[in-house]
Amino acid sequence: MNGAPPSDGTRADADKGSPGNSWESAANTAVDSDDSSARPSQAPVASQPAPAPSWEDLVTTALLGTDRRAPAHAVPGRPAPVALLDAAAVATVRRRAGLRPARAARRPGAAPADPRPALPAPAARRLTTLLADRSGGAAGSRRGSSPDLMELLPQWLAAANAHGYAAPPQLLPALLDAARGRTDLRPAALAFAGPRALWLARLNPDWRFALRAAPGGGAALPGPQDAGAVRRLWEEGLFAERAALLGALRARTPALGRELLASTWATERAEDRLMFLDSLRTGLSDADEPFLEQALGDRSRNVRATAAELLSALPDSALAARMAVRASACVALDRTGSTPAIVVEAPLECDAGMERDGVVAAPPAGRGERSWWLGQLVEAAPLGTWSQRLGGRTPQEIVELPVTDGWQAELHAAWCRAAVRQRDAAWSRALLGSPSAPEAGGPGAVSLAERAKLLAALDPAERAAWVAGFIATHGLSEAFQLLGVCAVPWAPPLGQAVVDALNIARDAGSYPWSFSGVMGLAERCLDPAEAVRLEALLAIPDEREDAAPGAGGYWAEAFQRLVTTLRLRAAMTRELTPPTPATPPPSTPAQPREAAA
Repeated sequence: MNGAPPSDGTRADADKGSPGNSWESAANTAVDSDDSSARPSQAPVASQPAPAPSWEDLVTTALLGTDRRAPAHAVPGRPAPVALLDAAAVATVRRRAGLRPARAARRPGAAPADPRPALPAPAARRLTTLLADRSGGAAGSRRGSSPDLMELLPQWLAAANAHGYAAPPQLLPALLDAARGRTDLRPAALAFAGPRALWLARLNPDWRFALRAAPGGGAALPGPQDAGAVRRLWEEGLFAERAALLGALRARTPALGRELLASTWATERAEDRLMFLDSLRTGLSDADEPFLEQALGDRSRNVRATAAELLSALPDSALAARMAVRASACVALDRTGSTPAIVVEAPLECDAGMERDGVVAAPPAGRGERSWWLGQLVEAAPLGTWSQRLGGRTPQEIVELPVTDGWQAELHAAWCRAAVRQRDAAWSRALLGSPSAPEAGGPGAVSLAERAKLLAALDPAERAAWVAGFIATHGLSEAFQLLGVCAVPWAPPLGQAVVDALNIARDAGSYPWSFSGVMGLAERCLDPAEAVRLEALLAIPDEREDAAPGAGGYWAEAFQRLVTTLRLRAAMTRELTPPTPATPPPSTPAQPREAAA
């Protein structure tokens, strides 16, 4: 080349090989191939290119398939799938090249401070371990002797909240992930996470449940003293915000919440009226009676039924008095026989007044009308009605009276529902009966679920003693629902009854997974002090001839897991307990120098 400048053809060839000009070179090549024999001296006028297919067209073609829809502007002889991918690649480059720099997003504000005391270091390490073990074991798999750490997390959170600790910031994401996967963890987890959980939830859509669970969607609710803000939120807020506001007001100033609801009651939707009315359970009192009486005339049947239920929980309400008159007309004492007995005459009809007071006229399938109406009347009548109506007898004496014509089950079931609704301990105790009764319950306890509800009306100590007596007589096969309503940790008599029943089941040669539900409850609810008594059960017992093969080894493994879990719970309690400040030794008064000498 001797340093001479390249010819035009050489320069063109160089441009074609340049990566930066590949698009321009391809266009020049296409023009050359169209008319290579007669190229004008000046640059040719470029023809209008065919419009490129839109991204939506390409996506539609890909979804339908190129067999059903050919790509637009495909090069002849080019396979349709390849042509579609070529067009998509060109469109992708074009879209990226056409992007304009966006304005920088606004930086989030600083996370709010958490004034609560910091979690002790050992407890923080324990929380890290609990959150890391989120599998809980596969369903149906053998657990072995290792404790289920994820099942201990609710108890750990309850203890940490009781001490008022703040969550470590670095553990908040894992804590929110755990609460996202288990709804039962959310109340305690969000209370422990504090205000920073809401700050994080606004930045991650996966944690939005925290905003929905917080009153007002994570925003601070106005106090009762700020009447203007309360009224504004009630009239302009979303339903969740209004419901949270009403619940907060009912917890602090029930009258203000009721007045707020009454101010817009006529304009609310039926489903909203029902939800708002249910919030009146908090702080329910005789002052709510006028509003609830008005709600008895609501056009929604569900609203009327809820208002009637709330009024029947007020023994001095006018509705309770009306129901007492109706129920008393159906139940009387017959003294003509050798022993007094209760006679029942069920209602013959359900009139308009009964329907207005919440009695549902149409019975469910398979239920007689008259027995259906009777049950509703007795359930809504104050329980104090029956002592006067039935000769001044106590609840225990009333329950022991025979009932004629086969009405006992219906009458006692209605009294059970009334005792649960009115939380009457005397009637609940009478209807439960003796825990050692052969029929595994009192004369009015129609099911285990009903007994569990009646037990909730008793104080924790009496509740635990009754369940312990039930287990001692009937074993663990029917005790699971009853154990679920007992206070945690279980009282010593109840814990001893459970351990003794498990030991009896082991000696009988049963498989432990027949009692897996009770064993799981024991791991969470048994007093950790019971671990000392359980150590004697860790050895593999000699198998009886009629025992299930290998049952002894499984029982030893289950008891080992129980003991390990109880010790772990004891360690968790120690780690969360604040250290007691050391008491300085008493100062010794200085002695005179002469005495010291």
